[in-house]
Amino acid sequence: MAELGERAERWVATMSGHASGNIAFAHANSWAGSGSTPLVSRNQREDLEGESLSMLATRATGGGERAVDEQPDPWRTCFERDRDRILHASAFRRLAGKTQVFVFPDDHQRTRLTHALEVAQVATSVARALGLNTALTEAIALGHDCGHGPGGHASEDALTQYVAGGFDHAVWGADVTLKPLNLCAETLDGIRNHSWSRPAPLTPEGEVVSWADRIAYVCHDFEDAVAARIVTPEALPEIVRSRCGERRSHQLGAFITAMIQAAGQTGRVGMTAELAEALAQFRRFNYDNVYLRPASQQQARSVIELLQALVEHYAAHPQLLPDVESSEAGSPDALHDAVAYVGGMTDRFACRQAVAMLGWDTARLPQGIDTHL
Repeated sequence: MAELGERAERWVATMSGHASGNIAFAHANSWAGSGSTPLVSRNQREDLEGESLSMLATRATGGGERAVDEQPDPWRTCFERDRDRILHASAFRRLAGKTQVFVFPDDHQRTRLTHALEVAQVATSVARALGLNTALTEAIALGHDCGHGPGGHASEDALTQYVAGGFDHAVWGADVTLKPLNLCAETLDGIRNHSWSRPAPLTPEGEVVSWADRIAYVCHDFEDAVAARIVTPEALPEIVRSRCGERRSHQLGAFITAMIQAAGQTGRVGMTAELAEALAQFRRFNYDNVYLRPASQQQARSVIELLQALVEHYAAHPQLLPDVESSEAGSPDALHDAVAYVGGMTDRFACRQAVAMLGWDTARLPQGIDTHL
């Protein structure tokens, strides 16, 4: 206890930092700085973008093209503000509790949050080499899955019957989940159209994220499946093993390099043909052996049953929805609000609500979720 007290005293002693004149520093021997006093404003940095980015890269301008006009930030570009807003959004934080492949994952398995971070790493690596806007690229990558419901892609099957035109996590994320953030049109477009089944994004940065998403999840989902002893590296298709290797670091390096080489040859965002074929076969391998295996299918059926039961319960009892204005039970507004609420839940919270609100037995919940933890 005495040691804990001394540590606490040392921590409290740093509360105000270390003053030198009218400036405070973090450390008693701090020395670091920029080396000069002139600061680089947003306007100056926008000018630098105009000079340093590639011809078709997206330039930040003023406050950005937003649904509601805003005054520009004095220091950050509009896309940097978007990235920061997404990082601080509750929808982004909740990705930590949402399924990537395995419902309620173990400590070392991916979640939607770690997936988003890995997509951002892959995407910015490519964007930087292509001379594109890395802030916009990162914003799209971090926000691209914020529209996902709990339980992985099964949530789209569960919720689609309640949404006109079907529930698409990309569209829902841009148009519903992230709408309160008032993001730039380019950021929302990249999020809305990152899925390959959607129209192409309007910016090269969005196109990079489309590729980075697929590269990241193919590689890390396989790594998680190997760690869970569902598949083995030796079972990979020969083109993947020979061209990309069996380890995630080698695979990512191969696919990123192939994108950069394709841009060097054509000036467009894509991937060299042989590596694109390897990526396609890699993805097919994951579908056949990981995503569509019997245990995954059973898990998906449980998720669908769970989420649909919750949506219908809240649509019939909209007074139970938090932070929602009163709406008539069973009305279209009540249904929309119920889908938004349930879609925003983490895996754990959705299961707890089923137990608490619907009286479900825990044995009925999707396998792999421990509601007591």
